[in-house]
Amino acid sequence: MMSGVRVTRLRSTRLHRAWIVAAVALVAIVGAAGFRATPGVFITPLQEEFGWTRGTIGLAVSVNLMLYGLTAPFAAALMDRFGMRRVVSTALVLVALGSGVTVFMTASWQLVLCWGVLVGLGTGSMALVFVATITDRWFVRHRGLVTGVLTAGGATGQLIFLPVLAHLVEMSGWRAAALTVTACALVVVPLVWFLLRDTPQELGLTPYGAEEGAEPPPARPAGGGAAARALRVLREAARNRSFWYLVGGFAICGASTNGLVGTHFIPAAHDHGMTETTAAGLLAAVGVFDIVGTVFSGWLSDRVDPRRLLVVYYALRGLSLLILPQLFAATAHPSMLVFIIFYGLDWVATVPPTVALCRRIFGADGAIVFGWVFASHQIGAAFAATLAGVTRDHLGNYDLAWYGAGVLCLAAALMSARIAARVRETREAGILVR
Repeated sequence: MMSGVRVTRLRSTRLHRAWIVAAVALVAIVGAAGFRATPGVFITPLQEEFGWTRGTIGLAVSVNLMLYGLTAPFAAALMDRFGMRRVVSTALVLVALGSGVTVFMTASWQLVLCWGVLVGLGTGSMALVFVATITDRWFVRHRGLVTGVLTAGGATGQLIFLPVLAHLVEMSGWRAAALTVTACALVVVPLVWFLLRDTPQELGLTPYGAEEGAEPPPARPAGGGAAARALRVLREAARNRSFWYLVGGFAICGASTNGLVGTHFIPAAHDHGMTETTAAGLLAAVGVFDIVGTVFSGWLSDRVDPRRLLVVYYALRGLSLLILPQLFAATAHPSMLVFIIFYGLDWVATVPPTVALCRRIFGADGAIVFGWVFASHQIGAAFAATLAGVTRDHLGNYDLAWYGAGVLCLAAALMSARIAARVRETREAGILVR
């Protein structure tokens, strides 16, 4: 009798495999975010060595950002057909190849191919849709918490990689930094291959928090079924005006974060006499506060109308960008540090309420709809990365880019308010307006 009780207690205290899977996913997501943020520290060195304009280099970043987003809606289909382990391992190899081959490049089109196409496809396969897949399959209890932590992993990747890579660029050149990214990506491959599993059922387990004897989730479509569903959901969502408000707002979100600040903050600060290492440290600090802001935003999304949160987030971000041009200096003075803290808290805070709105408006298709909304985020980021570089080439500074992004964020706040009106009408009518 006592031995039976002891066995039961041992089983109940044993670490569920879901936590190991989540930890491996976190490592991959942290790495993907770090790899994707790396071009920001390469802009000035590449310009100095090859004489390429910032607009030309920004094009490679734009292709990277756009593919990162457009891959997301189809990443789940690839994982359904080939499994998460194979897809993520292949994605890491693509990142390693794209980063490593850059040390041999001699023309700007090769930068577009390596950092734009290869790294863009690789990191896109480890985007937020990967987070949704992990949490949907492996967790019932604490699903929201795990989603928030994995989402915040993107900020952690930026925090870890940017200062290290900026230091390597300064001490040993950009090639050393590129090879470091290659090595880091390859190191993660064995972890993913040996520890990541597609479903708990493969190991004879149930998702964490699932009741004993619960039915396993229905089989997911194989082959082209998932991809066909993604396209069908897009066609149906496009008939809903709220979808376009979400798309427009999230495109501006991407333009004002990854596309502008994430890509051009370091060279913009360098234009004002700040060292790249210091500027990269400030951008990494954004990642620190982003972790806090994202988790707190997720907590708020369960308690406050997510549409109101988006209005506040976009409005405050717009106002902060409008004052940023006056804050640049050779040193990190207190006003800039205040901006870093404030902007960091707001960086990815838009994700939890946007996910909540997609789920609320589109129901079971909410995750796929969010994949398309996220694609718009990266398309906006891609345009901003290129346009900001062209602005700097023609005007000699980034001021117009900062002001333009600030105004666009205020427009995103207005679009978010319009989402509130549309959703309220549909709820009152008891139907989904399309």
